[in-house]
Amino acid sequence: MFDFRLKVFQTVARRLNFTKAASELYITQPAVTKHIHELENHFKVKLFDRNNSGIRLTHAGEILLQHTEELFSFYRNLEFEMNTFAQKHKGKLRLGASTTVAQYVLPPVLAAFHKKFPDVQIILTTNNTEHIEGALKNNEIDLGIVEGRSKNTSIKYSEFIKDEIVLVSSNNNLYAKKEVIKPAELKNIPLLLREPGSGTLEVIAHALKTSGIKMRELKIEMELASTESMKSYLLHSDCMAFLSIHSILNELKKNEFHIVDIKGIEIGRFFYFIQLHGTSESLSNLFIEFARHHNFR
Repeated sequence: MFDFRLKVFQTVARRLNFTKAASELYITQPAVTKHIHELENHFKVKLFDRNNSGIRLTHAGEILLQHTEELFSFYRNLEFEMNTFAQKHKGKLRLGASTTVAQYVLPPVLAAFHKKFPDVQIILTTNNTEHIEGALKNNEIDLGIVEGRSKNTSIKYSEFIKDEIVLVSSNNNLYAKKEVIKPAELKNIPLLLREPGSGTLEVIAHALKTSGIKMRELKIEMELASTESMKSYLLHSDCMAFLSIHSILNELKKNEFHIVDIKGIEIGRFFYFIQLHGTSESLSNLFIEFARHHNFR
């Protein structure tokens, strides 16, 4: 229903990188450039300023992004309302979510879902990804939301939202003065890591391995079982930690944490809905559609 060029613009505006936008949209970089030029010609304004260090939104671009976000939010709500207009939903939905999702992503979704469907009772179980997958296989939950994909062939994975794992320190840390470090420098930095079985840990290990860094080469100060304990530890130490961007938004706003980029390494992932193959629960599918249409701005 909407102009795909606006979707391209929104993606470029969020990432401030044509190559990343092309990858995310599964189109070529020249196609991204073409769509942006068409929008600039249509509105007769520049949407991005380009220089040697990258791109940034112009004032006109900022205004268009604001309206584009509002427009897409309207379309999300319209589609969902029309699809559920004549239906009544009630019953119990047993959800399982890995720790990061349960703490930082789901609460506003659950509140909005309850307001929309007050006759649906939700019971939420929280644990790491490995345990949530086990609960699904043991029929202890109807639907799971996890931070990574295993090779379990009995589980069906479907994408929820994108996440990015970033290297974080407190603003008092020596490394907080740096914007970028080389991958080899990671071996000399004391790190906090999540416990074995964590979806976050699995994604980190894979990303570092592709850059020639093995987990055993890292200087691990401690393993902690929750993101909140890691965040609190960071505020009182010279450690650094890999954390979901969703989990540190408040700390970034309060200028307590600092993100340090690792040259050549980006750790992106999806949060996934998980269901057993061959199952199709109506309340599970309702929640999936509702969550996908939620506005995460």
